[in-house]
Amino acid sequence: MIENSKSEAYAAAGVDITAGYRAVELMKKHIARTETPGVMGGLGGFGGLFALDLTGMKRPILVSGTDGVGTKLKIAFLMDRHDTVGIDCVAMCVNDIICSGAKPLFFLDYIACGRNVPERIEQIVKGVCEGCVQAGAALIGGETAEMPGFYPENEYDLAGYATGIVDQGRIIDNARMAEGDAVIALPSSGVHSNGFSLVRKVFDVEKADLTSPRAELGGKSLGETLLTPTKIYVKPVLALLEKVDVKGISHITGGGFYENIPRSIPEGLCARIRRDAVRVLPIFDLIAKEGEISQRDMFNTFNMGVGMSVVVPAAQKEETLRILREAGEDAYEIGEIVKADHKLELV
Repeated sequence: MIENSKSEAYAAAGVDITAGYRAVELMKKHIARTETPGVMGGLGGFGGLFALDLTGMKRPILVSGTDGVGTKLKIAFLMDRHDTVGIDCVAMCVNDIICSGAKPLFFLDYIACGRNVPERIEQIVKGVCEGCVQAGAALIGGETAEMPGFYPENEYDLAGYATGIVDQGRIIDNARMAEGDAVIALPSSGVHSNGFSLVRKVFDVEKADLTSPRAELGGKSLGETLLTPTKIYVKPVLALLEKVDVKGISHITGGGFYENIPRSIPEGLCARIRRDAVRVLPIFDLIAKEGEISQRDMFNTFNMGVGMSVVVPAAQKEETLRILREAGEDAYEIGEIVKADHKLELV
């Protein structure tokens, strides 16, 4: 195919069709890792095919989500490291749809770049595939668009789309949430993929030392810490849903606690979160110090060490903690549900 599809005129305009073919060949071994029983066909078609297994479902509901990595990509460019941002891309999508109780089925990615460097595209897709493996989703398609003159030659954008499934009777919709329910935190791995416009301003990353170890970050460099991939919570949460009456789930993304936790709280109830219970990660203390940012703004921008919160009956709190810890999450209680005319209190 490569030999028979080459346009000298298109290449002169900055688009190398053959580079796209080479990139596909390089990424095939990574995509094979994500295959699940529903995958049909292979790469190269005009659409990704997936066979649904509806066994045991009374009324299956598809849940979809789409997102990108945002300006965290600027850190990847500066570090010339491209194998982790794909995990972020998957995480931002699958962590959203798991909030409805949906099991991710498949994922598609979109990469737009100034110049198609096959080895770099391979590294990006390698990360996407790792994210898909962590989420139990198949990568069934994608698009790489070479756009010279639109993106700088060594920069790119990355976005994705996930589809999951849940039986209608098991959708998490907060309808049964009640006073006295417990709010449980699932720790984040770091800044995840939100607030990087502020992060970049605080550290002036274009001029900052991103590679030297820093004591306040446990010996890690600033660049390594900021590039830490977003944690994917799918498998621990699915394990929890099998055993516990989960009444609400929040993915803590841009807007922090103040925007995201209220999205899972019904009218008349409020999540009362204890600030001193939140295990704030060192990177957030550093951001607040370097940027002279108020606590209110920090909690309204970043996850502060909590990537996801779940609301469960108080009687099932200990079982919830046990299940999540057995699934690898060092979960802990951060608050409770109370009656109020506002949906969040940080006390």
